Amino acid sequence: MKYIIVDDESIAHDIIKRYCSLLPDMEFMQDCYDAIDAIQYLKVNPVDLIFLDLNMPKLHGFDFLKTLSHPPKVIVTTAYKEFALEGYELNVVDYLLKPFSFERFLKAMNKTSLSSPREQATAQVNEEKEKIFLRVNNRYAHIRLDDILFVEAAGNYIKIVLTDQIITMRGKLSSLVDIIPQLQCIQVHRSFMVVEKHIKMIEGNQIFVNEYTIPIGKYYKAQIDRLLK
Repeated sequence: MKYIIVDDESIAHDIIKRYCSLLPDMEFMQDCYDAIDAIQYLKVNPVDLIFLDLNMPKLHGFDFLKTLSHPPKVIVTTAYKEFALEGYELNVVDYLLKPFSFERFLKAMNKTSLSSPREQATAQVNEEKEKIFLRVNNRYAHIRLDDILFVEAAGNYIKIVLTDQIITMRGKLSSLVDIIPQLQCIQVHRSFMVVEKHIKMIEGNQIFVNEYTIPIGKYYKAQIDRLLK
């Protein structure tokens, strides 16, 4: 993902670049210290993502954004919360209030993999191309949403079973709440959530997903009954 930073504070550039360096597939392109610099750069250099400050000399961040006919995805980074509503009206991916933690930054980055509310209203999400960052111990895995088969809770950990690997991370099923609606998961057992499109067969109290057999809990049969109607 190619990105630029548009901010008049050099320390903000340093923090964002340091955070991005912890993630795979992030390609830094340009430091822009005001919106005019960014406009000139974007004329000949397409990017995927802009980290955008608002209160800058020469041109306010949102006024700059309005000059772009086909803006890339934008994450606002600002110390001013009063502009948040206008930001969402302009369809920004997320609005980060300075100073922000790496965990909050990562949540914003995961949103860049998902379609905007406007896009969701007009078209189905293209899951084939979507990826998301997941924290696994002290590393961050970049996985395709379309590869997730099911999720299993195991004590204080969850196992995310993909088509080609299994990722174990600390947390609970509820910690994946931002991903689950996007995947059309259904809970079939207190410890299992299954991605509906990967179900191969349902027989008795069992669901078959690829080579895996997943139990159906008695309190979740109604979910399966609705699926079969």
